[in-house]
Amino acid sequence: MIIISENKKIIKNKKELESALNVKIKIREKEVSVEGNPEDEFTAEKVIEAVNFGFPLSAALLIKKEDYIFEVLNIKNYTHRKDLEVIRARIIGKEGKTFRTLSMLTECNFEIKDNEVGIIGAPEAIKNGEDAIIAIIHGSKQANVYAFLEKHQVQPVLDFGLKEQKGKRKTGKRLG
Repeated sequence: MIIISENKKIIKNKKELESALNVKIKIREKEVSVEGNPEDEFTAEKVIEAVNFGFPLSAALLIKKEDYIFEVLNIKNYTHRKDLEVIRARIIGKEGKTFRTLSMLTECNFEIKDNEVGIIGAPEAIKNGEDAIIAIIHGSKQANVYAFLEKHQVQPVLDFGLKEQKGKRKTGKRLG
């Protein structure tokens, strides 16, 4: 699998990425190739895309460690306005306050690059993060978006023991 990357973070953190993602990374100019089993390759591609987008390595690696997902919203898909700088400024907020508050309320990580907003979070939380960004793009007041998020907090998923724990094997005990 080949990924186009101009990001120096990939080169700088190659060994850490290889060990964390269980893949072999080869870099030739702007091309990054990943070799490993298909599942690890897919995860590595998402992590590398997140790093290329501008996320810190620690946030990008959550995709592997926490079973998080990485989504990208294009601002242009949600508005016909031409003053995209104003919309980007509203999303970021004064001194990054809106981004920090959204991160706290949704438990997602946000980054903005050009006219796109990247979100890393748990699958259950991503929907709230996307809805909040779209509402701000549409012109909703930040306070109203925060109130919405506070009312619609994602409830923790109950573990019924159906998913096998990493590093632990299920015993063959039968119920009943």
